[in-house]
Amino acid sequence: MSNPRRTPAGTPRAQSIGFEKRTRSECGFDDVESSLAPFGVSASQTHQGKFTKILSYLGSRNPFPAQVGDDDVVWLMDNIAFRAQNGNWHAEFVAAAFDHQASPKLVDLVGDIASKVGLSKGDKEEATIEKRIAPFVMEALPGRQMNIKFDNTAEIRLGPGGRNGISSDVRKVTDGQEGAIVVSRAAVPKAVTGMLEMKTVYAEPEGWAVISDIDDTIKVTQTSSPVGILRSTFVSQPTPVQGMPELYAYIQTMVTSSAPWFYLSASPYNLYPFLRKFRDDYFPHGQLILRDSNLMTVSGLLSNLTLGTEKYKVDRIEKIHRWLPKRKMILIGDSTQSDPEAYGDACRMFPGWIKLILIRKVEDIAAVGIQEKNEPQRFEKAFEDLPRELWHVFEDPAECQEVLHKTVTAGL
Repeated sequence: MSNPRRTPAGTPRAQSIGFEKRTRSECGFDDVESSLAPFGVSASQTHQGKFTKILSYLGSRNPFPAQVGDDDVVWLMDNIAFRAQNGNWHAEFVAAAFDHQASPKLVDLVGDIASKVGLSKGDKEEATIEKRIAPFVMEALPGRQMNIKFDNTAEIRLGPGGRNGISSDVRKVTDGQEGAIVVSRAAVPKAVTGMLEMKTVYAEPEGWAVISDIDDTIKVTQTSSPVGILRSTFVSQPTPVQGMPELYAYIQTMVTSSAPWFYLSASPYNLYPFLRKFRDDYFPHGQLILRDSNLMTVSGLLSNLTLGTEKYKVDRIEKIHRWLPKRKMILIGDSTQSDPEAYGDACRMFPGWIKLILIRKVEDIAAVGIQEKNEPQRFEKAFEDLPRELWHVFEDPAECQEVLHKTVTAGL
Protein backbone atom coordinates (compact mmCIF):
# COMPACT_ATOMS: atom_id res chain seq x y z
CA MET A 1 0.00 0.00 0.00
CA SER A 2 1.30 3.48 -0.86
CA ASN A 3 2.47 5.89 1.78
CA PRO A 4 0.23 9.00 1.84
CA ARG A 5 2.99 11.14 3.37
CA ARG A 6 5.50 10.71 0.55
CA THR A 7 6.14 13.67 -1.75
CA PRO A 8 8.32 12.47 -4.67
CA ALA A 9 7.24 13.36 -8.19
CA GLY A 10 4.31 11.31 -9.43
CA THR A 11 2.60 10.95 -6.05
CA PRO A 12 -0.86 12.37 -5.27
CA ARG A 13 0.65 15.04 -3.01
CA ALA A 14 3.13 16.09 -5.69
CA GLN A 15 0.20 16.28 -8.11
CA SER A 16 -1.68 18.51 -5.68
CA ILE A 17 1.30 20.83 -5.19
CA GLY A 18 1.73 21.05 -8.94
CA PHE A 19 -1.88 22.08 -9.43
CA GLU A 20 -1.54 24.74 -6.72
CA LYS A 21 1.54 26.26 -8.35
CA ARG A 22 0.01 26.26 -11.83
CA THR A 23 -3.27 27.73 -10.62
CA ARG A 24 -1.51 30.58 -8.86
CA SER A 25 0.77 31.24 -11.83
CA GLU A 26 -1.75 30.98 -14.65
CA CYS A 27 -4.52 32.80 -12.78
CA GLY A 28 -2.36 35.72 -11.60
CA PHE A 29 -2.55 35.27 -7.83
CA ASP A 30 0.90 36.75 -7.15
CA ASP A 31 0.11 39.90 -9.13
CA VAL A 32 -3.20 40.49 -7.35
CA GLU A 33 -1.72 39.79 -3.90
CA SER A 34 1.20 42.15 -4.41
CA SER A 35 -1.12 44.94 -5.57
CA LEU A 36 -3.47 44.80 -2.58
CA ALA A 37 -3.07 47.58 -0.04
CA PRO A 38 -1.42 46.46 3.24
CA PHE A 39 -3.45 47.15 6.35
CA GLY A 40 -1.77 45.43 9.27
CA VAL A 41 -1.62 47.13 12.65
CA SER A 42 1.76 48.77 13.21
CA ALA A 43 3.67 48.65 16.48
CA SER A 44 2.77 52.27 17.21
CA GLN A 45 -0.93 51.58 16.73
CA THR A 46 -1.23 48.39 18.75
CA HIS A 47 -3.05 48.40 22.08
CA GLN A 48 -1.10 45.40 23.38
CA GLY A 49 1.77 45.64 25.85
CA LYS A 50 5.13 44.21 24.88
CA PHE A 51 5.09 41.82 27.86
CA THR A 52 1.67 40.45 26.85
CA LYS A 53 2.84 39.89 23.30
CA ILE A 54 6.00 38.08 24.35
CA LEU A 55 4.09 35.76 26.70
CA SER A 56 1.57 34.97 23.96
CA TYR A 57 4.31 32.98 22.20
CA LEU A 58 3.80 30.40 24.97
CA GLY A 59 0.19 29.81 23.91
CA SER A 60 -1.77 27.78 26.45
CA ARG A 61 1.31 27.62 28.72
CA ASN A 62 1.27 31.38 29.22
CA PRO A 63 1.58 31.87 33.04
CA PHE A 64 0.14 35.40 33.02
CA PRO A 65 -2.85 35.48 30.62
CA ALA A 66 -4.76 38.72 30.09
CA GLN A 67 -8.50 38.93 30.69
CA VAL A 68 -11.11 40.03 28.17
CA GLY A 69 -11.92 43.74 28.59
CA ASP A 70 -15.02 45.88 28.08
CA ASP A 71 -13.96 47.07 24.62
CA ASP A 72 -13.07 43.64 23.28
CA VAL A 73 -14.81 41.44 20.73
CA VAL A 74 -15.17 37.70 21.43
CA TRP A 75 -16.14 34.85 19.13
CA LEU A 76 -17.14 31.38 20.34
CA MET A 77 -17.21 28.62 17.70
CA ASP A 78 -19.76 25.80 17.52
CA ASN A 79 -18.32 22.34 18.15
CA ILE A 80 -18.93 18.59 18.42
CA ALA A 81 -18.63 16.65 21.71
CA PHE A 82 -17.13 13.15 21.55
CA ARG A 83 -16.35 10.34 23.98
CA ALA A 84 -12.70 9.88 24.91
CA GLN A 85 -11.23 6.41 25.40
CA ASN A 86 -12.06 6.56 29.11
CA GLY A 87 -15.74 7.12 28.28
CA ASN A 88 -15.85 10.77 29.35
CA TRP A 89 -17.23 13.43 27.03
CA HIS A 90 -14.85 16.03 25.59
CA ALA A 91 -15.01 18.80 22.99
CA GLU A 92 -12.56 21.14 21.32
CA PHE A 93 -13.41 24.74 22.13
CA VAL A 94 -12.14 27.40 19.74
CA ALA A 95 -12.45 31.07 20.70
CA ALA A 96 -11.03 34.33 19.38
CA ALA A 97 -10.52 37.78 20.88
CA PHE A 98 -10.14 41.10 19.04
CA ASP A 99 -9.95 44.80 19.76
CA HIS A 100 -13.19 46.46 18.64
CA GLN A 101 -11.37 49.26 16.81
CA ALA A 102 -10.70 48.61 13.14
CA SER A 103 -7.53 49.61 11.34
CA PRO A 104 -7.48 53.28 10.25
CA LYS A 105 -6.69 52.00 6.76
CA LEU A 106 -10.16 50.45 6.42
CA VAL A 107 -11.34 53.06 3.91
CA ASP A 108 -8.31 52.51 1.69
CA LEU A 109 -8.80 48.75 1.79
CA VAL A 110 -12.49 48.98 0.88
CA GLY A 111 -11.64 51.14 -2.12
CA ASP A 112 -8.85 48.78 -3.14
CA ILE A 113 -11.08 45.71 -3.13
CA ALA A 114 -13.88 47.60 -4.91
CA SER A 115 -11.44 48.56 -7.64
CA LYS A 116 -10.15 44.99 -8.00
CA VAL A 117 -13.65 43.58 -8.54
CA GLY A 118 -14.64 46.31 -11.01
CA LEU A 119 -16.82 48.57 -8.85
CA SER A 120 -16.92 52.34 -9.29
CA LYS A 121 -15.88 54.68 -6.48
CA GLY A 122 -18.86 55.29 -4.20
CA ASP A 123 -20.74 52.20 -5.37
CA LYS A 124 -23.39 51.11 -2.84
CA GLU A 125 -21.73 47.70 -2.60
CA GLU A 126 -18.79 49.33 -0.80
CA ALA A 127 -20.95 49.17 2.35
CA THR A 128 -21.07 45.38 2.00
CA ILE A 129 -17.29 45.25 1.57
CA GLU A 130 -16.77 47.38 4.69
CA LYS A 131 -18.99 45.10 6.78
CA ARG A 132 -17.35 41.87 5.59
CA ILE A 133 -13.79 43.14 5.77
CA ALA A 134 -14.20 44.23 9.39
CA PRO A 135 -12.99 40.90 10.90
CA PHE A 136 -9.76 41.29 8.91
CA VAL A 137 -8.96 44.75 10.28
CA MET A 138 -9.66 44.26 13.97
CA GLU A 139 -6.49 43.77 15.97
CA ALA A 140 -6.13 40.24 17.33
CA LEU A 141 -5.67 40.16 21.10
CA PRO A 142 -2.97 37.62 22.07
CA GLY A 143 -2.84 35.79 25.39
CA ARG A 144 -6.51 36.28 26.28
CA GLN A 145 -8.28 33.94 28.70
CA MET A 146 -12.03 33.67 29.24
CA ASN A 147 -14.66 31.52 30.91
CA ILE A 148 -17.84 30.18 29.38
CA LYS A 149 -21.01 28.88 31.02
CA PHE A 150 -21.57 25.44 29.51
CA ASP A 151 -25.28 24.60 29.43
CA ASN A 152 -25.76 27.49 31.86
CA THR A 153 -24.27 25.35 34.65
CA ALA A 154 -20.65 24.21 34.35
CA GLU A 155 -17.96 26.87 33.98
CA ILE A 156 -15.17 26.08 31.53
CA ARG A 157 -11.98 28.12 31.20
CA LEU A 158 -10.65 28.70 27.68
CA GLY A 159 -7.21 29.89 26.67
CA PRO A 160 -4.98 31.67 26.94
CA GLY A 161 -4.84 32.18 23.20
CA GLY A 162 -1.75 32.48 21.08
CA ARG A 163 -0.26 35.33 19.06
CA ASN A 164 -3.14 35.21 16.58
CA GLY A 165 -5.77 35.79 19.25
CA ILE A 166 -7.18 32.28 18.85
CA SER A 167 -7.36 29.64 21.57
CA SER A 168 -8.04 25.96 20.98
CA ASP A 169 -8.67 23.76 24.01
CA VAL A 170 -10.01 20.22 24.39
CA ARG A 171 -12.08 20.27 27.57
CA LYS A 172 -14.13 17.71 29.47
CA VAL A 173 -17.89 18.42 29.33
CA THR A 174 -20.92 17.09 31.15
CA ASP A 175 -22.57 13.86 30.04
CA GLY A 176 -25.01 14.00 27.14
CA GLN A 177 -26.87 11.88 24.61
CA GLU A 178 -26.44 11.39 20.86
CA GLY A 179 -27.68 14.46 19.00
CA ALA A 180 -28.23 16.56 22.13
CA ILE A 181 -27.47 20.27 21.65
CA VAL A 182 -26.09 22.37 24.49
CA VAL A 183 -25.79 26.15 24.37
CA SER A 184 -22.90 27.93 26.10
CA ARG A 185 -22.34 31.63 26.67
CA ALA A 186 -19.18 33.65 27.29
CA ALA A 187 -18.84 34.84 30.88
CA VAL A 188 -17.37 38.23 30.01
CA PRO A 189 -18.07 41.89 30.88
CA LYS A 190 -21.47 43.13 29.67
CA ALA A 191 -19.97 45.59 27.20
CA VAL A 192 -18.16 42.85 25.25
CA THR A 193 -19.63 42.22 21.79
CA GLY A 194 -19.29 39.50 19.16
CA MET A 195 -20.55 35.92 18.94
CA LEU A 196 -21.02 35.23 22.63
CA GLU A 197 -23.05 32.01 22.29
CA MET A 198 -22.11 28.67 20.81
CA LYS A 199 -23.68 25.25 20.31
CA THR A 200 -22.20 21.88 21.21
CA VAL A 201 -23.66 18.78 19.53
CA TYR A 202 -23.06 15.39 21.18
CA ALA A 203 -21.88 12.51 18.96
CA GLU A 204 -21.59 8.93 20.25
CA PRO A 205 -18.60 6.87 19.02
CA GLU A 206 -20.51 4.89 16.38
CA GLY A 207 -22.79 5.74 13.48
CA TRP A 208 -22.36 7.92 10.38
CA ALA A 209 -20.65 11.31 10.04
CA VAL A 210 -19.98 13.74 7.19
CA ILE A 211 -16.95 15.87 6.35
CA SER A 212 -17.61 18.50 3.70
CA ASP A 213 -15.48 21.11 2.01
CA ILE A 214 -17.10 24.55 1.62
CA ASP A 215 -15.60 26.62 -1.20
CA ASP A 216 -16.91 25.50 -4.62
CA THR A 217 -18.32 22.35 -3.03
CA ILE A 218 -21.35 23.89 -1.35
CA LYS A 219 -20.63 27.63 -1.78
CA VAL A 220 -19.77 29.41 -5.02
CA THR A 221 -16.33 30.92 -4.35
CA GLN A 222 -14.34 30.65 -7.61
CA THR A 223 -11.20 29.55 -5.80
CA SER A 224 -9.17 29.42 -9.03
CA SER A 225 -9.64 33.16 -9.55
CA PRO A 226 -8.19 35.79 -7.18
CA VAL A 227 -10.75 38.36 -8.29
CA GLY A 228 -13.48 35.71 -8.03
CA ILE A 229 -12.49 35.01 -4.41
CA LEU A 230 -12.56 38.72 -3.57
CA ARG A 231 -15.96 39.21 -5.17
CA SER A 232 -17.62 36.12 -3.68
CA THR A 233 -16.18 36.83 -0.22
CA PHE A 234 -16.61 40.58 0.13
CA VAL A 235 -19.27 41.67 -2.40
CA SER A 236 -21.66 39.03 -3.69
CA GLN A 237 -24.57 37.47 -1.86
CA PRO A 238 -23.33 34.08 -0.59
CA THR A 239 -24.66 31.56 -3.09
CA PRO A 240 -24.99 27.80 -2.55
CA VAL A 241 -23.90 25.51 -5.37
CA GLN A 242 -27.02 24.50 -7.25
CA GLY A 243 -28.46 21.23 -5.99
CA MET A 244 -26.19 20.91 -2.97
CA PRO A 245 -28.68 22.03 -0.28
CA GLU A 246 -31.10 19.39 -1.56
CA LEU A 247 -28.35 16.76 -1.63
CA TYR A 248 -27.30 17.53 1.95
CA ALA A 249 -30.89 17.40 3.12
CA TYR A 250 -31.11 13.94 1.52
CA ILE A 251 -27.87 12.83 3.18
CA GLN A 252 -29.20 13.96 6.53
CA THR A 253 -32.29 11.78 6.12
CA MET A 254 -30.07 8.81 5.24
CA VAL A 255 -27.54 9.16 8.09
CA THR A 256 -30.14 10.44 10.65
CA SER A 257 -30.51 13.99 11.91
CA SER A 258 -28.24 13.33 14.89
CA ALA A 259 -25.18 12.43 12.77
CA PRO A 260 -22.34 14.98 13.19
CA TRP A 261 -21.28 17.22 10.30
CA PHE A 262 -17.88 18.86 9.88
CA TYR A 263 -17.35 21.69 7.40
CA LEU A 264 -13.62 21.71 6.62
CA SER A 265 -12.37 24.82 4.81
CA ALA A 266 -8.98 26.36 4.05
CA SER A 267 -10.45 29.78 4.86
CA PRO A 268 -9.06 31.62 7.92
CA TYR A 269 -11.09 32.13 11.08
CA ASN A 270 -11.69 35.76 10.05
CA LEU A 271 -14.50 34.39 7.87
CA TYR A 272 -16.18 32.39 10.63
CA PRO A 273 -19.22 34.70 11.12
CA PHE A 274 -19.73 34.90 7.35
CA LEU A 275 -19.51 31.13 6.85
CA ARG A 276 -21.55 30.29 9.95
CA LYS A 277 -24.49 32.32 8.65
CA PHE A 278 -24.14 30.68 5.23
CA ARG A 279 -24.20 27.23 6.86
CA ASP A 280 -27.24 28.10 8.95
CA ASP A 281 -29.10 29.49 5.93
CA TYR A 282 -28.65 26.48 3.64
CA PHE A 283 -27.10 23.38 5.22
CA PRO A 284 -27.25 21.04 8.24
CA HIS A 285 -25.74 22.34 11.46
CA GLY A 286 -22.15 21.26 12.01
CA GLN A 287 -18.72 22.27 13.24
CA LEU A 288 -16.81 24.70 11.02
CA ILE A 289 -13.11 23.82 10.99
CA LEU A 290 -11.07 26.68 9.55
CA ARG A 291 -7.37 27.45 9.37
CA ASP A 292 -5.87 28.41 12.73
CA SER A 293 -4.81 31.84 11.62
CA ASN A 294 -6.09 35.36 12.01
CA LEU A 295 -4.89 37.17 8.92
CA MET A 296 -4.43 40.93 8.85
CA THR A 297 -4.09 40.86 5.07
CA VAL A 298 -6.49 39.99 2.25
CA SER A 299 -3.52 38.59 0.35
CA GLY A 300 -3.22 36.11 3.22
CA LEU A 301 -6.79 35.00 2.50
CA LEU A 302 -5.87 34.29 -1.13
CA SER A 303 -2.79 32.34 -0.05
CA ASN A 304 -4.78 30.33 2.51
CA LEU A 305 -7.20 29.15 -0.16
CA THR A 306 -4.52 28.23 -2.68
CA LEU A 307 -1.41 27.00 -0.85
CA GLY A 308 -0.85 23.89 1.28
CA THR A 309 -4.50 22.92 1.35
CA GLU A 310 -3.92 19.17 1.04
CA LYS A 311 -1.55 18.95 4.00
CA TYR A 312 -3.83 21.18 6.08
CA LYS A 313 -6.95 19.14 5.32
CA VAL A 314 -5.27 15.80 5.97
CA ASP A 315 -4.09 17.12 9.34
CA ARG A 316 -7.62 18.18 10.32
CA ILE A 317 -9.12 14.89 9.10
CA GLU A 318 -6.60 13.10 11.33
CA LYS A 319 -7.95 15.13 14.24
CA ILE A 320 -11.54 14.12 13.46
CA HIS A 321 -10.40 10.49 13.27
CA ARG A 322 -8.93 10.79 16.77
CA TRP A 323 -12.30 12.03 18.00
CA LEU A 324 -14.53 9.56 16.14
CA PRO A 325 -12.45 6.58 14.93
CA LYS A 326 -15.43 4.19 14.85
CA ARG A 327 -17.76 6.39 12.81
CA LYS A 328 -18.50 5.60 9.16
CA MET A 329 -17.43 8.65 7.20
CA ILE A 330 -18.75 10.32 4.04
CA LEU A 331 -16.34 12.90 2.57
CA ILE A 332 -17.50 15.52 0.04
CA GLY A 333 -15.32 17.94 -1.92
CA ASP A 334 -14.64 19.35 -5.38
CA SER A 335 -12.03 19.44 -8.13
CA THR A 336 -10.85 23.06 -7.81
CA GLN A 337 -8.46 22.51 -4.91
CA SER A 338 -6.78 19.42 -3.43
CA ASP A 339 -9.81 17.61 -2.04
CA PRO A 340 -9.31 14.44 -4.15
CA GLU A 341 -5.67 14.11 -3.05
CA ALA A 342 -6.41 14.93 0.60
CA TYR A 343 -9.30 12.50 0.79
CA GLY A 344 -7.29 9.80 -0.95
CA ASP A 345 -4.48 10.30 1.56
CA ALA A 346 -6.96 9.99 4.45
CA CYS A 347 -8.36 6.75 3.05
CA ARG A 348 -4.92 5.21 2.84
CA MET A 349 -4.08 6.37 6.36
CA PHE A 350 -7.26 4.99 7.92
CA PRO A 351 -8.39 1.91 5.97
CA GLY A 352 -12.10 1.16 6.33
CA TRP A 353 -12.97 4.40 8.14
CA ILE A 354 -14.14 6.32 5.06
CA LYS A 355 -17.05 4.63 3.29
CA LEU A 356 -17.68 7.07 0.44
CA ILE A 357 -16.00 10.04 -1.25
CA LEU A 358 -18.01 12.40 -3.47
CA ILE A 359 -16.11 14.89 -5.64
CA ARG A 360 -17.94 17.66 -7.50
CA LYS A 361 -16.36 18.23 -10.91
CA VAL A 362 -16.45 22.02 -11.29
CA GLU A 363 -16.98 22.90 -14.94
CA ASP A 364 -17.68 26.64 -14.64
CA ILE A 365 -15.33 29.63 -14.29
CA ALA A 366 -13.67 28.24 -11.16
CA ALA A 367 -11.86 25.64 -13.25
CA VAL A 368 -10.66 27.97 -16.02
CA GLY A 369 -7.00 27.54 -16.88
CA ILE A 370 -6.28 24.13 -15.35
CA GLN A 371 -8.51 21.71 -17.26
CA GLU A 372 -6.35 18.81 -16.07
CA LYS A 373 -8.01 19.14 -12.67
CA ASN A 374 -11.09 17.52 -14.20
CA GLU A 375 -9.35 14.80 -16.21
CA PRO A 376 -9.97 11.15 -15.23
CA GLN A 377 -6.23 10.62 -14.78
CA ARG A 378 -6.18 13.19 -11.96
CA PHE A 379 -8.81 11.31 -9.95
CA GLU A 380 -7.25 7.92 -10.68
CA LYS A 381 -3.91 9.16 -9.32
CA ALA A 382 -5.53 10.79 -6.27
CA PHE A 383 -7.39 7.58 -5.38
CA GLU A 384 -4.75 5.06 -6.40
CA ASP A 385 -4.81 1.77 -4.46
CA LEU A 386 -8.41 2.43 -3.35
CA PRO A 387 -11.51 0.44 -4.38
CA ARG A 388 -13.25 2.07 -7.35
CA GLU A 389 -16.65 1.91 -5.64
CA LEU A 390 -15.29 4.05 -2.78
CA TRP A 391 -15.20 7.30 -4.80
CA HIS A 392 -17.58 9.01 -7.19
CA VAL A 393 -17.05 12.14 -9.34
CA PHE A 394 -20.23 14.02 -10.19
CA GLU A 395 -21.50 17.10 -12.01
CA ASP A 396 -25.18 16.98 -11.04
CA PRO A 397 -25.67 16.54 -7.26
CA ALA A 398 -28.88 14.60 -7.89
CA GLU A 399 -26.87 11.69 -9.34
CA CYS A 400 -25.28 11.11 -5.93
CA GLN A 401 -28.50 9.99 -4.27
CA GLU A 402 -28.37 6.48 -5.68
CA VAL A 403 -24.71 6.06 -4.68
CA LEU A 404 -25.45 7.36 -1.20
CA HIS A 405 -28.47 5.11 -0.73
CA LYS A 406 -26.46 2.07 -1.75
CA THR A 407 -23.53 2.99 0.55
CA VAL A 408 -25.59 3.84 3.63
CA THR A 409 -27.97 0.91 3.41
CA ALA A 410 -25.02 -1.48 2.95
CA GLY A 411 -23.35 -0.01 6.02
CA LEU A 412 -26.35 -0.24 8.38
